[in-house]
Amino acid sequence: MNQVDGGLFNKKGNNLNAETMTTYTTLSEAINDLAKKGYTANFNIESDCIVCTDNMIRLHPDEFQIDEIYRFQEMSDLDNESILYAISSPLNNMKGLLVNAYGVYSETATTDLIEKLSELK
Repeated sequence: MNQVDGGLFNKKGNNLNAETMTTYTTLSEAINDLAKKGYTANFNIESDCIVCTDNMIRLHPDEFQIDEIYRFQEMSDLDNESILYAISSPLNNMKGLLVNAYGVYSETATTDLIEKLSELK
């Protein structure tokens, strides 16, 4: 999926759920709204998995799915870009958010994790 200005798009550039999709203008607005929708866990990237900072549960690429991706870029600093992933793990009965500066994960993550985070962009 490709994210531009708070919109969500699949690999072919088609808008996903255009009629029901929420468009966010800021990262904090998206985080607050997704938290209201149950995405309450906070995730960080490690080399081969993502880790919930609340309970230290480690999720490998086959143990979670990316439900939504939002990309935000500050107009005052075009190099300052963040990606927000809404992630769920039915196996662990959890939903949460991963905020990542654009491209940073590629320096530390394994190929499997990079592929998982890139598959919907």
